[in-house]
Amino acid sequence: MQNVVLIVHLILALSLIAVVLLQRSEGGGLGMGGGGGGGAMSGRAAATALGKLTWLLAICFICTSITLTIFAAENASGSSVVDRLGVTPPASTEPSAPSGDTLLPPLLDGDAPLVPPAE
Repeated sequence: MQNVVLIVHLILALSLIAVVLLQRSEGGGLGMGGGGGGGAMSGRAAATALGKLTWLLAICFICTSITLTIFAAENASGSSVVDRLGVTPPASTEPSAPSGDTLLPPLLDGDAPLVPPAE
């Protein structure tokens, strides 16, 4: 069922892109251009067939998005990714803050210590 909804969702997305690209630009996007008495500045926008189809596809796209979100929430069921992998995280045996000795690189033969010995 989830795969069917996902395929429908992808088809709706591609159809929505195609329908939006087919529409005529009226020059009123983001307030740019748009001279003349009609178009985007009028009180009521023209209800063309492509405009109605865009609304229908957008509503269906949102419905499939919500449906896919519900499916994902049901599949999560409070488990983490680590739980699904079946890997147990290693237990930490070291103290939370490393000691001063572990911060320094190991001494090689003939190297002088970086820190003078404590007295």
